[in-house]
Amino acid sequence: MSATTPAIQAAPEEMRQREQIVDFGKSLYERGLTAGSSGNLSVRLPDGWLLTPTNASLGRLDPAQLSKLDWDGKLISGAPPSKEAFLHRAMYAERGGAGAIVHLHSTHAAAVSCMCGLNHDDCIPPLTPYFVMKVGRLPLLPYHRPGDPALAGAISAMARRHSAVLLANHGPVVSGSNLEAAVYAAEELEETAKLFLLLRGVPTRPLDAAQIADLKHTFKLDI
Repeated sequence: MSATTPAIQAAPEEMRQREQIVDFGKSLYERGLTAGSSGNLSVRLPDGWLLTPTNASLGRLDPAQLSKLDWDGKLISGAPPSKEAFLHRAMYAERGGAGAIVHLHSTHAAAVSCMCGLNHDDCIPPLTPYFVMKVGRLPLLPYHRPGDPALAGAISAMARRHSAVLLANHGPVVSGSNLEAAVYAAEELEETAKLFLLLRGVPTRPLDAAQIADLKHTFKLDI
């Protein structure tokens, strides 16, 4: 926290969540999963939720300046929120078990989002069991300009049945039970997108229905 940033009054658990957002944001930035001021992270709280601010680099976040909002989207404290706040609210509204959401413009997932001829119901095949376990089926949502509130309806239509979606010509939105789980799922999505691009034009052997069913049964997956 900088010397000019006023101290914040928050419960210990909220302070922990703030620090975790800063730590994971820095990690994602330093490993090239986000660039400039792209991407945003959010965490559900008992009395609202935290979101990274607008025009903020995930590599240089200030825990005291994170946006805290109520469930109507009203800013309670901190800097003005990302213009994509509605995107997070839409997914939280449909996924009661989601404790955190990660939205990135990570290179390989964004590249896949720009491709033609994808299966819009499941745009990256189940190449590894880890993708199935952490992401599941990944629908591709139609293109909307950044900040278009109509995107909230598109996300709501898919979020109840899917923990992650891919925004066309944009990037992934991934939920998890907590921030660590959401970040790990976003990372797995990015790595599988990389595999998908590397294997273009090469005969591949994705997991079949029986193998996916076995994973669901063994690990009690809700995907």
